[in-house]
Amino acid sequence: MANPYTGEVRLMIDGEARVLKLTLGALAELEAEMEADTLVALAERFESGRFSTRDVLALICAGLRGGGWQGGPQDLLTAEIEGGVMGAARAAGLLLARAFALPGT
Repeated sequence: MANPYTGEVRLMIDGEARVLKLTLGALAELEAEMEADTLVALAERFESGRFSTRDVLALICAGLRGGGWQGGPQDLLTAEIEGGVMGAARAAGLLLARAFALPGT
């Protein structure tokens, strides 16, 4: 079960509940992959709705890896994600928001 107070998000992938979390290492990997100059720029891309499906995939993958998953983006290409593209985008946005939220907010 995901703990929102520690920045975790739950996402069903191929019928299995997965916990996503953006650790510092996952954020650094994500920042490089998404070619964002800063973490703020990355968050702004999602807040403004200027993100692509590739951005969503990178964010989901980074969150999974932060949660202990050993796979990579290629492993998600045929995965069944609960809620489809919109479910993945919602989870990605929530994951990013929780990574930068202050405890108790």
